[in-house]
Amino acid sequence: MTQWQLQDAKARLSEVVKKANAEGPQVVTLHGKPAAIIVSVSEFERLTKRRRSLVDFLLSGPKWSDDLVETINDRSRDSGRDLAF
Repeated sequence: MTQWQLQDAKARLSEVVKKANAEGPQVVTLHGKPAAIIVSVSEFERLTKRRRSLVDFLLSGPKWSDDLVETINDRSRDSGRDLAF
């Protein structure tokens, strides 16, 4: 990532934007410390794109066969054994 001092970035903003589009994120520093990052619109959209939730991901998977579902539902309802203390 290329770094730009704030005063240079202000004076050469069009160049900073062109480089963000062509080369990737551009760091703007203030008093020698990173203060902002300029990114292209496509990179910003990629970073802020809504992602599927875990529930949506799991529900979009392969369907279970009815035989498997019935086997799970037919399990014994035995709650185990009583423990004597």
